Amino acid sequence: MNPNNLLNFSGGPGALPESVLLQAQESIISVSEVGLSILGISHRSDWFAAVIAELETNICNLLGLSKEYHVLFLQGGGTQQFSMVPMALLRGKTSPAEYLHTGYWSGKAIPEARKEGPVRVVWNGEDNGFHHLPSDEELSFSPDAPYIHYVSNETVEGLQFHRVLGRDDVPRICDMSSDFLSMPCEADRFSLIYAHAQKNIGPAGVTVVIIRDELLRDLPDNLPSFMDYRIQADAHSNFNTPPVFAIYVTLLVTRWLINDIGGLSRMHEINRSKAELIYGLLDRSDAFYRGRAESRDRSMMNVAFNLATPEMDSQFLKEAVAAGLFGLSGHRTIGGIRASIYDAVTFPAVEKLVDFMEDYKSRHTVGPHASRAYYRHSTAQ
Repeated sequence: MNPNNLLNFSGGPGALPESVLLQAQESIISVSEVGLSILGISHRSDWFAAVIAELETNICNLLGLSKEYHVLFLQGGGTQQFSMVPMALLRGKTSPAEYLHTGYWSGKAIPEARKEGPVRVVWNGEDNGFHHLPSDEELSFSPDAPYIHYVSNETVEGLQFHRVLGRDDVPRICDMSSDFLSMPCEADRFSLIYAHAQKNIGPAGVTVVIIRDELLRDLPDNLPSFMDYRIQADAHSNFNTPPVFAIYVTLLVTRWLINDIGGLSRMHEINRSKAELIYGLLDRSDAFYRGRAESRDRSMMNVAFNLATPEMDSQFLKEAVAAGLFGLSGHRTIGGIRASIYDAVTFPAVEKLVDFMEDYKSRHTVGPHASRAYYRHSTAQ
């Protein structure tokens, strides 16, 4: 097995469990039940129908969902859902849908919704540089909104909501792309959840959509067939040729979560311990490492931080790659450093990252606070 896969901190596509990679590797040559490569198995086969059925069941069981929900496996990533949600729920409405603008990805969803109908931005974090999330006191939701939409975990800025937002009498729509199946959630309080696979749950190419039955009853009749949740639900995600390989790998990940990890409560414990290890180092580094997010809103999936200067960030990343640590570059829009510690990133991998960070700090610090690079930068002013 490639040892580099164990030290992949990329924000997406993210790491996959080693056992899943090995099973996926075997399936490319031959799926034992069929005797063919998975890349050549028909999406209309009984075998693939069983894959879909098991994956639907696994996700419902992991989240404790009732039979009031459909689980869909669609294409187009989260980006397609930015359009598909308002096409279904906002088209023709006069009351505005309510959106939170908490970071890069929520900012991508808002303009797409405005193409379909009125939108009210309930809270906008641009002025604070997306360094924190709103408190309940800062939020006021309308009972007349067609729905509320927010992103549970902003991967770019390293922000995560640790509570459910909105009103129980207004449909909640949530983009959970980067923390889906990382911990238990009150899934039955949401009318629609979507999550593209390439963070925690599989390779790019499939997006999980969980939708409550009652939401399907009032959809417009003029939606394109491919963009109609009802048609996709009736077809069990097999309306057109689906990404068979990506869906199969997602099934393998759910089996891993159930059989190897022991469910989402145990996964949450592991993820929390990983995050605490890195944030603990940030907090005791005397500002050598500077976290982006306020403590209360820190993400357990994406730890975003900087050193004192962009030059120091670049040197850190260069030495990290030399040490065998991959995918630590921050998002292109903000730079810096980002350690994405999705489900498949192991605790020993995070320990290696923290060991490197402690060693790096010790080698680049003069006195108790300032690094050599920071000292040179400051005295040159």
